[in-house]
Amino acid sequence: MSVIDDVRLVLAPPHPAGRPFIMGGLVALAIGIAVGTWLMVLGALFTGFCLYFFRDPERVTPTRAGILVAPADGKVLSTVLAPPPPELGLGSEQRWKVSIFLSVLDVHVNRIPISGVVTRIAYHHGAFVSAALDKASELNERNALAIRLGNGQEIAVVQIAGLIARRILCDVREGDPVSTGQRFGLIRFGSRTDLYLPPGVRPMVEVGQTMIGAETVIAEMPR
Repeated sequence: MSVIDDVRLVLAPPHPAGRPFIMGGLVALAIGIAVGTWLMVLGALFTGFCLYFFRDPERVTPTRAGILVAPADGKVLSTVLAPPPPELGLGSEQRWKVSIFLSVLDVHVNRIPISGVVTRIAYHHGAFVSAALDKASELNERNALAIRLGNGQEIAVVQIAGLIARRILCDVREGDPVSTGQRFGLIRFGSRTDLYLPPGVRPMVEVGQTMIGAETVIAEMPR
């Protein structure tokens, strides 16, 4: 990534979900300037943080047929065999799960891994343990999506709240057609995204690898 790309990433326009926070920071900044208090510094810092956290850069999604791209920015925590969340009704057969941890410094906009139709969305109340822990997939508050592909197979994408995350946003509905790389939601602040691949499909990424949402290829469907 070049210096210009780095600047574009930092200065990317914010996601609409961040506007209330940014406006609140600007109001605090304006009041602080008017009365000359420490509120000016806090307002400036909070506004800057929100502009950075909610940034929503454009991405160039690969167009090769049959690929699954990263649903989020961050680092791969694990690649393990596991059954999908029971609330999605996808059965108990184990399939490869790729878990991506999003630090507070990562872009938090979630992306669709592969084109298909959303068949089920299930929200599960839970705890708020660190999203970096393995048990977060089962214990934490989460929002799970099942997506049916053109060949009839289904995948699962799960938005998982973290230690300080308190809100999961999902912009798609059951029955919606979705396309590879499409924005579908956001988690604030600090979180995790799990991707359950179709049965028999293996991940092409490794633990510790950095993911770029909508761009990094995680797996490829068999020809």
